[in-house]
Amino acid sequence: MTDKKRGSLRKIVSGIVAAIATAPDRTSERDTPKESVVAEWPLPPSATLGSSMRLKGIEREVRARLPWVVRKFAKAETGGIVLRMLKTDADAFQAASATISRTLEGIEALPVLPREAEDILAISARERHKWLKDGRLKSIGTRTVKMRGRSKAVTFHVFDPRHIEDILDRDLASAWREEDAREVTENRRRGAGKAALTRAGKREPKARSARSLGKDDAPPPKLEGWDTFEAEGLLR
Repeated sequence: MTDKKRGSLRKIVSGIVAAIATAPDRTSERDTPKESVVAEWPLPPSATLGSSMRLKGIEREVRARLPWVVRKFAKAETGGIVLRMLKTDADAFQAASATISRTLEGIEALPVLPREAEDILAISARERHKWLKDGRLKSIGTRTVKMRGRSKAVTFHVFDPRHIEDILDRDLASAWREEDAREVTENRRRGAGKAALTRAGKREPKARSARSLGKDDAPPPKLEGWDTFEAEGLLR
């Protein structure tokens, strides 16, 4: 009985070993690199304006012109746009390359979005709104987009990249920030002066009323020679 069990166990073990020996090598298939084709388009500084956020904006612009299934293969890397696809997708690669080349023609003129302007100029959203309102930061129009996760579309101002570049080169953002600080200081000084005048104006009526009461209680002034003047009957 024991010999039969041992024989059955040997058969099971032998079957497992045979199955492992004949199984295909999946690991070797996964480790084998698949050939790919790559195309790169370097971007000039006048296009990115030294901003990684601006570079991502250009990436979004490029992807928006590509077919949905190809978009993920186009990426912004090291100051340029890179398209990397499998060699088996040669036709789709050629078509996407042509589309990207056309999109990047004149990309330096692509309007600057609000967040990109903040990143390029190193300013806050509050400063952007203030300077846009008083005309120091000039808009070239508005854009309306439907944001993911929002029920309503969002409208925002966009800016000329050459205008943003001029502000950056002349460091106007720092000068405007100093002007705003001086304006705040001056407004506070004027406000303090007005408050002091208001407080003084509230105290003055009380002083006047006190003086008026003093005059009413005082005896009438005595005129010298009045008795003689009245005796002679000059007022009759």
